[in-house]
Amino acid sequence: MTTLATPISKPTFAEALRFWLKLGFISFGGPAGQIAIMHTVLVEEKRWISDAKFLHALNYCMLLPGPEAQQLATYIGWLLHGTRGGLAAGILFVLPSAFILLALSLLYVTVGKLAALQGVFGGLKPAVVAIILLAVLKIGQKSLLTPLHYAVAAASFVSIFWLHVPFPLLILGAAVVALLARKFFPAPTATASAQAQATKQEDNYFLTTRTVVPGTGFSLPRLLRQFATAVGLWLLPLGMLYLCVPEFPFWRTLSSFFTQAALVTFGGAYAVLPHVAQVSVEKLQWLTQGQMLDGLALGETTPGPLIMVLAFVGFMGGYTHFGGSLGMGALALFTTSYYTFLPSFIFILMGAPLIERTQHNTQLKAVLGVITAAVVGVVLNLAVYLGQAVLFPAGRLGVAFLHWPSLVWLLVSLGALYRFKVNMILWIGISAAVGLLYYGLSAFSL
Repeated sequence: MTTLATPISKPTFAEALRFWLKLGFISFGGPAGQIAIMHTVLVEEKRWISDAKFLHALNYCMLLPGPEAQQLATYIGWLLHGTRGGLAAGILFVLPSAFILLALSLLYVTVGKLAALQGVFGGLKPAVVAIILLAVLKIGQKSLLTPLHYAVAAASFVSIFWLHVPFPLLILGAAVVALLARKFFPAPTATASAQAQATKQEDNYFLTTRTVVPGTGFSLPRLLRQFATAVGLWLLPLGMLYLCVPEFPFWRTLSSFFTQAALVTFGGAYAVLPHVAQVSVEKLQWLTQGQMLDGLALGETTPGPLIMVLAFVGFMGGYTHFGGSLGMGALALFTTSYYTFLPSFIFILMGAPLIERTQHNTQLKAVLGVITAAVVGVVLNLAVYLGQAVLFPAGRLGVAFLHWPSLVWLLVSLGALYRFKVNMILWIGISAAVGLLYYGLSAFSL
């Protein structure tokens, strides 16, 4: 006799809030790890959302600029409890990491010049470069599927590394190529049997692809209200800064720069970091190349999306511009966080009601595939850009200037992370300890 499964009831807002808060503190491992945590809890354990519905939401978030894991949390929060659910999920996903990164940034600029702490970063930096190289490999394995994808990735690397083409133009160019080539490289569609199996697997979930979510579809009045709200939310902090804080041109530059960075963050933080690093280091001179790498190491050690490293860049911008002011640095960090994540909330809360009606659109996936191929080249550029700073700290290339301990630890890190599948967070801790040990031995030998 077949036992009927107990229907899954809608979770209360308080129950969902507890999960989103917990997620904000345990969301280590980058977007892949964060998405895996959400899938395990929401799909497999709580069964609040079916696998097909979860993947549909993820596909939409992958098409958007910005941190896809944070956007996915916002989307699912919206599906469960409307606008307040989306806001709660998205804010709690990043808020713990913002405060943790603030504490680390304050320590960095106050005691970060201590030799021992520099030793810690000496171990972290090669490990971070190894993580980026593995990101190139992982993204490439999933996205470089046709000769077109390989050609786009190669052209992207050449364009940004040697020709210094701005990152937003690369993304725009990849999108144009995708639209032109779509009919020659169509995205595969699921077979009828696969679709039937997927429908059967959606039984006994609260949210499925058959669920009709209230307020979906096109509504011009709603879109106009949301657009007006979005503009107001962008202008309001800027107005407060104009009235209450000195040196308004700095804050205008900061808010505009990180809004633009958020709007072109296709493919995750690794994709936009070269653009942010080049502008903030070489043009705005908010921090040095070495400090940028230190910030990336700090970002890797905190929960939440890696794009939070932009908050460290903002902190250093405020700290440097205002002559070493910790208060202005903190204000710049939160201002940066606000303008970095505001577009993500707008994209989800405005776009989710529309995208709910396009659950099987393969054309969007085809465009994403070409854009992601371009991202491979951009991430490779980041690995080379930061790798040069680690392996050749004197700024000159050649075997005579190579820092051999960093090269050794970079190769060891690649082996540990790729061959032996050591947990990334664990390896970051090991790398910090090794860096400190190396500093101690070097100091003792002197």
